[in-house]
Amino acid sequence: MIYLDNCATTKIRKEVLEKMYDSYNDDFGNPSSLHRLGLKSEKKIKKSREIIADYLKVDSKEIFFTSGGTESNNIAIQSIINSNLRKGNHIITTKIEHPSVLNVMKSYEEKGLKVTYIDVDQYGILDMEQLENSINEETILISIIHVNNEIGTIQDIRRIKELIKKKKSKAHLHLDGVQSFGKIDFNLKVLGVDTFSFSGHKVHGPKGIGGLYIRKGLGLNPIVYGGNQEQGLRSGTENVQGIIGLGEAVRILATNDKEESQHVLGLREYMVNKLKEKIDHIKINTPLDDNSSSYILNVSFLYTRGEVLLHYLEEKEIYVSTGSACSSKGTDKSHVLVATGLSEREIEGAIRMCFSYETTREDIDYVIESTKDAVEEIRKIMMR
Repeated sequence: MIYLDNCATTKIRKEVLEKMYDSYNDDFGNPSSLHRLGLKSEKKIKKSREIIADYLKVDSKEIFFTSGGTESNNIAIQSIINSNLRKGNHIITTKIEHPSVLNVMKSYEEKGLKVTYIDVDQYGILDMEQLENSINEETILISIIHVNNEIGTIQDIRRIKELIKKKKSKAHLHLDGVQSFGKIDFNLKVLGVDTFSFSGHKVHGPKGIGGLYIRKGLGLNPIVYGGNQEQGLRSGTENVQGIIGLGEAVRILATNDKEESQHVLGLREYMVNKLKEKIDHIKINTPLDDNSSSYILNVSFLYTRGEVLLHYLEEKEIYVSTGSACSSKGTDKSHVLVATGLSEREIEGAIRMCFSYETTREDIDYVIESTKDAVEEIRKIMMR
């Protein structure tokens, strides 16, 4: 099996799985309980929080655990909006955000708030001039996807923060970091963001766990109420084993991330060269410079259908995707590829391949030959 759908989810590392298995046996106490077992679980959570905070170079009190990226985005966006409605009613985001952001924006539009969706160029880079002109005295939130989940484009967050300062805006800056966490090098303090979301199952950790960085002093209110866990922001009994697993995944990342990033960068360059050499009529939709994550490659195979190609490859035990797993059940075209100006034919034939540290050159060679055969067969059928 060759798994190239790592943007949707990653295979959990063996070390993480073992750590969680031991924890299910040993750390079953409720962290909120006052007895020794509860204290033991609480200490394990604290340790994971410190590991993640050290990795992000922030204070451990600025890290909050959630169920994943979608909840983190919702808490950040809704809390910021709800806490600042008296200051303004304007929100800014982009046309290539993840559904967990776009659908929240739509809900606030229905409530009467004004939302500006910034355009992007053919490479997915947002229009900075349009952004600057859109910031006004009513703007309370700017929400940006750090690394786009479909084409891998990295946005220039420092420049965005500079524009906010230039306009003397009170707007808060939220970063959807689900595809950047553990994949690219950055410093949250240098970027100057107010909130940053991340997810465990994108970095070879468990599903059902994620996190949210909230800048100290921001003072957000919860959107769900209960027992006041996570400093009162996210009530509910903590997912102890998930948190421990995420902590272990990040502990490994702290040692391996640069080496793994270089590994997948070499694989992506190799695959692009082989694709261009072996298959005609293709278009690389991912920018192949420093403006993209090395983990993501989006390619259009003209005169094919992406979903058909996906199933052809599946028969060869190769797993890819046609876009975001969180919206792939829909019938609409990729809003990301539409925003970048691709033609219907290019969008129709697009697939996304996402690499991991486990992917090898031998895997890529097999994928290239299998894709070549599949594309030729599909084209013969479609050209009849």
